[in-house]
Amino acid sequence: MEQVKFSDLPVSEYILRAVEEMGFEYSTPIQAQGIPVVMRGGDFIGQAQTGTGKTAAFGIPAIEAVDVDSKSTQVLVMCPTRELALQVKEQIQKLAKYKRGLNVAAIYGGESYERQFLALKKGSQIVVGTPGRIMDHIDRKTLILSDIKLAILDEADEMLNMGFREDIEKILSFAPEERQTVLFSATMSPEILSIAKRFQKNPEIVRTLKTEVSNANIEQFYFSVRREAKMEVMTRLIDVHNLKLMLVFANTKSKVDEIVSDLQIRGYAAEGLHGDMRQQVRTQVMSKFRAGTTTILVATDVAARGIDVSGVDAVFNYDVPQDLEYYVHRIGRTGRAGKTGKAFMFISARERGALRGIENYTKAKIEQGVIPTYAELVKTRHQRFVDQVKETLTAGVDTTYDGIIAQLSEEGYSEAQIMAALIKMQVGEVKSEFADHQLSDSYREPRGGDRDARFGGNSRDSRAPYGRREGGRDGGRDGGFQQRERRFEPRERRQEGGRGSGNADMVRLFLSLGRKDNVAPNHIVGAITSETRIAGRAIGQIDIYDKFSFVEVPQADVKRVLEGMQGKTINARQVSMEVAK
Repeated sequence: MEQVKFSDLPVSEYILRAVEEMGFEYSTPIQAQGIPVVMRGGDFIGQAQTGTGKTAAFGIPAIEAVDVDSKSTQVLVMCPTRELALQVKEQIQKLAKYKRGLNVAAIYGGESYERQFLALKKGSQIVVGTPGRIMDHIDRKTLILSDIKLAILDEADEMLNMGFREDIEKILSFAPEERQTVLFSATMSPEILSIAKRFQKNPEIVRTLKTEVSNANIEQFYFSVRREAKMEVMTRLIDVHNLKLMLVFANTKSKVDEIVSDLQIRGYAAEGLHGDMRQQVRTQVMSKFRAGTTTILVATDVAARGIDVSGVDAVFNYDVPQDLEYYVHRIGRTGRAGKTGKAFMFISARERGALRGIENYTKAKIEQGVIPTYAELVKTRHQRFVDQVKETLTAGVDTTYDGIIAQLSEEGYSEAQIMAALIKMQVGEVKSEFADHQLSDSYREPRGGDRDARFGGNSRDSRAPYGRREGGRDGGRDGGFQQRERRFEPRERRQEGGRGSGNADMVRLFLSLGRKDNVAPNHIVGAITSETRIAGRAIGQIDIYDKFSFVEVPQADVKRVLEGMQGKTINARQVSMEVAK
């Protein structure tokens, strides 16, 4: 498709001025096709993934639609996470820089109501928020939707996955029927089409998302790796390929924390991003990653929604993605703007079926990568040091340090000894927790442990790299199998009775609301995720009775849930929660 300049689109001069200031001349496919349709005022469905510029595709028409002489809320944007809501707000503010009198507010769980009350009272014509907090403000009469011209659902598929369907439907019911409804989603599931059928009138559909990974700038490889050797293989790949900025994806919050800890122990500038982190901490993490102070960002798929960072050298699929489309989302964050990128995926023998599924879905062959040997790792580090020395010598070296060399020589050290000591200090001792043959998933541990000599003089048992085990406190349970975040599925979780799942990692909480209060599983999930920053997938079985209910949450999150839900409402009704007896 031929590139379209923003100046060729039906947008105002103040938009063009802001876009030019942001450094953009050409629109992306979803912007070029979506902006004219949305500007015409009809309902619209855009299928596009993160990083395709969809925020501007709906943000520009939203700004154009606002009447600044009125302080009422005229545009509502719903997002699945706080991170995405904040990013959307910031992007719209940049695009609206030269439209005077336009105010944008973001409302989401985890921030005080008072600050949001003030922003809404001030008169915010565009409101961006998460469904749970939007419902709270509607119930408190602090958000009025009677003047809504345009309702936008961003990442609609993820909102449905998180159990927000009924909230979305209820929110839209408060807006005028003659409003314009715009929906963006990475997938076109039956649930998405059902929402569209109910709330849209003859929507125009634009699909710019292709499951085929057609970006020739991305090199894709998989590595057959033992679970406990993933960290060793990843750090070897980082060093041998001289990677500067990386994204690492894991499927659970506990795995994110574990990976970050192991990377930091090894001296890498790594930070994590997941649902248990306070908003202030998340913002700091992203700022450091964008600035390059943090070079490795480790995240879950949900936490990474909406992250758009340029210049990522490589994406590591530390865990095989749980959904096929996640693979496309993940690797699409590298190989941008004409630059080359790499996508690495670690699999075990039992995950080869998942690999074939990804290849069928993306219609792309993923080559098996060769794990760098210890000898290659040492050679690479030494050569990199030699290159740095040559660059320094070429740039010129003054005589400032001659006195140090003379002092050491007078004390009896030869120049060769001095140089060797300096090199050791700079390069360091190259260590490996595993022999080369122990990295592959085909390796089988001999009884009593393999006591082969370790490279670099390390004699720890190869089954416990850096003193951690996969099946330990922070890793998976059940014989070391990986613990997975689970997708919310109301029909499976809603029970007429029951005694819980029996999972030792989960704690059952009592809720004072039940069927008589018209409480459904998605209400419980939506309230907890909105108020406590816990991912919907982490929430376990839900049992609903006439006058009360039970919900399972991870043991590590019990205190957070009880404190976060204190004095809060579910489905506009006051709720009390406590550990079930």
